[in-house]
Amino acid sequence: MVNAIKGIFISCDVPMAQFIVNMNASLPASQKFIVHILDSTHMFVQPHVVEMIRSKIAEFREQNTYEKPA
Repeated sequence: MVNAIKGIFISCDVPMAQFIVNMNASLPASQKFIVHILDSTHMFVQPHVVEMIRSKIAEFREQNTYEKPA
């Protein structure tokens, strides 16, 4: 019997994948969103968390952006 799950395929570099995995690990078991990690740069996640992942990545990038002093 086939068990199908709707989800989103994510392809990214290794550091960003680790960021997403760490974000998933920090959540309680009932809120974990990674369905399957395919390899170090690809994963399958639940579709309802895409915007949360995008916003967390945007916050992370904003915090780690270098601004030249005036």
